[in-house]
Amino acid sequence: MSTQLNKHDFLRFPLKVAAGGGVTSDRRQHVREQIEQILFTNPGERWFRPEFGIGVRALIFEPNNQSLAEVTNKRLTAALIDALKGEVLPQSLDVSVEPDGEKLIITIAYTLAAINHSEKLRFAEGGAL
Repeated sequence: MSTQLNKHDFLRFPLKVAAGGGVTSDRRQHVREQIEQILFTNPGERWFRPEFGIGVRALIFEPNNQSLAEVTNKRLTAALIDALKGEVLPQSLDVSVEPDGEKLIITIAYTLAAINHSEKLRFAEGGAL
């Protein structure tokens, strides 16, 4: 889908500078980068937003069970609703966290509000996916 709404450029995260200036991302990539920031930023890591992020990497030291999955799901859902406000249709946001052996499988599905494009991302913490 190629529309003007999808051509809106955002600075890439992590920031990268090329010969022509800052590298940009399209809307779809920008939302994925926002989700990755939420997943991999530890609470308290950002100077002016200490509540930002869920620090999923720290979870590898926790017992991998259904309780951890439920708490992670609630924290992640709340963080995504707050961070993706206006970008994602709230009713389309679907977060699933499942323990799988030594891994924690995180699946995030959503629809971009501006271009009505659906995405489904899958992350595994604690092992390769």
